[in-house]
Amino acid sequence: MKIGITCYPTYGGSGAVATDLGIALAERGHEVHFITYQHPFRLPAFLPRIFFHEVDVVRYPLFEYPPYDLALAVRMHQVVQEHRLDILHAHYAIPHATSAWIAKEMLENDDVDVRIITTLHGTDITLVGQDPSFQTITKFSIERSDGLTAVSEFLKRETYKAFGCTACAVEVIHNFVDPVLYDRRAHHPLLREQLGSNGDRAVIMHVSNFRPVKRVRDIVRIFAAVRRERPAALVMVGDGPERMTAEQEARDLGVQDDTFFLGKIDVVAPLLASADLFLLPSQSESFGLSALEALACGVPVVASRVGGLPEVVIDGVTGVLRDVGDVDGMAAASLEILGDRTRWARMSEAAAADARRRFSRDEMVARYEAFYERTIG
Repeated sequence: MKIGITCYPTYGGSGAVATDLGIALAERGHEVHFITYQHPFRLPAFLPRIFFHEVDVVRYPLFEYPPYDLALAVRMHQVVQEHRLDILHAHYAIPHATSAWIAKEMLENDDVDVRIITTLHGTDITLVGQDPSFQTITKFSIERSDGLTAVSEFLKRETYKAFGCTACAVEVIHNFVDPVLYDRRAHHPLLREQLGSNGDRAVIMHVSNFRPVKRVRDIVRIFAAVRRERPAALVMVGDGPERMTAEQEARDLGVQDDTFFLGKIDVVAPLLASADLFLLPSQSESFGLSALEALACGVPVVASRVGGLPEVVIDGVTGVLRDVGDVDGMAAASLEILGDRTRWARMSEAAAADARRRFSRDEMVARYEAFYERTIG
């Protein structure tokens, strides 16, 4: 098959999954075309059967806000025409599914029968899509897609609840991990050595885009409570609007010397392989890809009992779930896991095994392939 993929290419779960999916599809013999405004952050410079088409947005004084969605539709139209694509796979409904529909309408008189598949990732449904400015166009774009997938059962329910979608059926295909890359045994623990954590000093980690929904101040507060009871280091990977808030919280709580902000890092598996615990106390998570990546590396996860996270973290087995904002409860759970090496080892082994069993890269990519084939008909 010839497949076009459009995603947000910068940091975030939807772009990471879309890129990993494209790479896996190319490995299985398909021709994959990424169509977006920037080279996806997880896409290497060159891979066989993978092509990148940049969307050029015109900067004209008349446009206070350049119309990216229209420029994207034009580029999609061009790529479909030139390469005779079978599928346009839009990751994130707004504006990608809308642009794909416009591109398909532009192809009406051409001998090209491209099908649109939209994968819903989270805030495109739970936040952006329900804003009055976008709700109608989001519903329209979803219902005009030829196929719909969601990354969790939670998100599927939210889609029906928010939009009705009487004319659409949503298939759940979970996010996935590469078991070869996310393997604790495959990476040398350089981070532990640099932090001086080869003894009893625990390494606690968080990876995100530091948006308010991630509640990064809670992460620092949880860590501060742990740090009062035992030696530990907090490693914060990523960047975003709440980074300065988290840095100030670390100073206010007196844990700045044990808190390390590493910024944006493309390949996080080697870092996760050095961690003892992963924190994700988010306000909302439709899936929680970073939690899954941590679990695959054998890192128990302490997270919020919200959204799709209960589908990823098995409470009491691969990690612990607590209510949003329960800093004390999450700190207590963290101390219990870190303070009992037997329990930690049991959780670590269960986390890695469960991630490989339920979120296998090969299985999920095969499900996408089958979904493409059914949609093409």
